[in-house]
Amino acid sequence: MEAKYSVAKLLNHTFFTILSILVVLPFLLVIAVSLTDEQSLTQHGYQFIPRDFSLNAYRYMLDSPDILFRAYGVTIFVTIAGTLVSLLITAMTAYVISRPDYRYSRATTFYVFFTMLFSGGLVPSYILITQYLHLKDSLLALILPILLSPFNIMVMKGFLSKIPLEVIESAKIDGAKEYRIFFRIILPLATPALATLGLLIAFAYWNEWFNAMLYIDDPNKVPLQLLLVRTLNSIEFITTNSEFSQQLGIDLADFPNNSARMAIAVLAGGPMLVIFPFFQRFFIRGLTVGSLKG
Repeated sequence: MEAKYSVAKLLNHTFFTILSILVVLPFLLVIAVSLTDEQSLTQHGYQFIPRDFSLNAYRYMLDSPDILFRAYGVTIFVTIAGTLVSLLITAMTAYVISRPDYRYSRATTFYVFFTMLFSGGLVPSYILITQYLHLKDSLLALILPILLSPFNIMVMKGFLSKIPLEVIESAKIDGAKEYRIFFRIILPLATPALATLGLLIAFAYWNEWFNAMLYIDDPNKVPLQLLLVRTLNSIEFITTNSEFSQQLGIDLADFPNNSARMAIAVLAGGPMLVIFPFFQRFFIRGLTVGSLKG
């Protein structure tokens, strides 16, 4: 039995090690290509070890560092503020509908679930944000559209429903009010779920650019992802219009086309890749806890 268990454990570790390597290799290739000279990419293709090391792609991206750092600041603010507010509202909503002593729990749960099936559409949303809420060129226009997700509410509800009602009743006997129970008892117990959903919400805010394209015209409020999308479109325009590039005095042979695209991917996803390992243990625990009864 011990031998079979050791073999099975070895096979599992080998499989997940190979799977992890296959997941990491594309990221390493992206970094390597972003550090490779453009002519070398044209002649030799993509390689994990740069044949001709070059920082031209990052020089092109950092040509106006003030704009890039301002976009980073906007994205960081929107991500932090949106994630914190979204977690609070999601937890409060899920806590109410998870309480077995709430009379309208099923009706409210169905009301939340029903919004997952249908959407108001892009045009009504745009009219609501711009004409009624008057949030054009406001950072709230980047936060409000994805502030509350019915999917996140249902996930949080499933976790909070595992908390025994006796915990809440005992706190009431000790004289605790509802807000004190929620902030001092429920939220600490829900830390794994909050960390898991917080990471997913943070990724959503960090990668959001479509709402910024619709609602943000002020260059000082452009988030990182929209700035990188515009930069990518500029690169595409320059490389496909040789006459325009000649007028600007740009040599397409040395212009960082492919390497700049990879540099954009590194600048866009690099910070989140650094942050993710710190939340990994909460993320794994949040996915598994609550899946067992008792």
